[in-house]
Amino acid sequence: MLKIEPKFRPALDPDFLPAVLWNQSYRQLASSEEGSRVVRIAIERSSDERWVYDTALLPDKEAYRSLNLLYLERLVKFLLWAWGGSRIRMSGAPEVVHTLKGIYSPGGPRAFDHDFMAKSCFREPFTIDKAEHDSLTERLLPGKGQARNLTGCRLGFDLGGSDRKCAALIDGEVVFSEEIKWDPYFESDPHYHLAGIQDSLQRAAKHLPRVDAIGGSAAGIYIDNEPRIGSLFRGVSREDFDRHIRGIFKNLKSQWNNVPFEVANDGDVTAIAGAISIQDNAVLGMAMGTSLAAGYIDPDGQVTGWLNELAFAPVDYRPDAPTDEWSGDLGCGVQYFSQQAVGRLLPLSGIEAKAGLPLPEKLELAQSRHQEGDERARSIFQTIGTCLGYSVAHYSEFYDFRHLLFLGRVSSGEGGSVILEEARRVLSLEFPDLVKKITFHTPDEKSKRHGQAVAAASLPSIV
Repeated sequence: MLKIEPKFRPALDPDFLPAVLWNQSYRQLASSEEGSRVVRIAIERSSDERWVYDTALLPDKEAYRSLNLLYLERLVKFLLWAWGGSRIRMSGAPEVVHTLKGIYSPGGPRAFDHDFMAKSCFREPFTIDKAEHDSLTERLLPGKGQARNLTGCRLGFDLGGSDRKCAALIDGEVVFSEEIKWDPYFESDPHYHLAGIQDSLQRAAKHLPRVDAIGGSAAGIYIDNEPRIGSLFRGVSREDFDRHIRGIFKNLKSQWNNVPFEVANDGDVTAIAGAISIQDNAVLGMAMGTSLAAGYIDPDGQVTGWLNELAFAPVDYRPDAPTDEWSGDLGCGVQYFSQQAVGRLLPLSGIEAKAGLPLPEKLELAQSRHQEGDERARSIFQTIGTCLGYSVAHYSEFYDFRHLLFLGRVSSGEGGSVILEEARRVLSLEFPDLVKKITFHTPDEKSKRHGQAVAAASLPSIV
């Protein structure tokens, strides 16, 4: 029933079915069909925060039930990983709510999502329930930090897998910045992490007359200044994680006289760094590395506290889309915008790679072949760019952004230029209004090295 005709087909992935076009076609049908209804989806957290999304749904008729389920299930999936929550409540579609409960259950197709949100992130049962429309009003807590909020004497740190960076600032001016090598990934002693962070803070603090606030950045999910998932702590046992790591930043705050102290995931802080560099707000950052990382700064310059885990957010609606090996779901961003995407597309291009070649080396192979003028390699980056153009339009339906910050190893070199060129071409012909609104950016070398720690320093508000 849906007529979907993309103007562009990815060179190596021609069956790609852009989520944005499918959704637009569905909503167009719903707007013209008598008996269509308003549906409100609410994503809630234990903190009592609630975000809502309103849409239209076709009538509850046999002819439309598979379309309705696909539309709402993919929509819920996107909202869940963009916003993050442990409770989904929905009005206007009780028959779909019942089906979604089975899909997002411990034994259902979305068991990964159920367990991740319940056990890892929010530490409470994951539920899906029907509700009355008027009861689902949005309820937001204050933002988690603001770009360019740099008054006073501040420390900012960024925790990476091979080094930790720390900067000292006075009214936004960097007076000290340092990078120290460390190896936290497989360190089982949680005190190693605490001692390393404390050491960097103390070294930077020597260059300030006082410390008014501290902000930090690290990979993972951070809620209420607690790490819930973090690759830096993968070597720590679950028992020690709960006992020592979950409260690590609250412990540090108490050791620093309880000054304002905020920690956010590195994607959001990258977006702050972009906002500082661009001198504007409304920034969506996408880092195409081993996986896909994302961060967002809203038009008011606020860190929203959303998860922004776009690696798990669907962008391709075809029934046989590539499968994410971790979550088991189809058509999610990680398979299109990461080294995994390059690894998937490499054999389709006809370029042969040694068996067992790691993903970073597959990317290097594609990049070197492209630099040599191999059109097969160029087709890999063109394919990623086509998918990115459609997906940027899809993201714009959930995120209000004027700037897209493009970074990560996949973005480097001539291949990255091809990706951006192709994405702009898709936007210009398929979504002309968006191409006028959205500007693509890549970070400069200064921002790449120490901009993250400086941006992290802006997270806390000083009263």
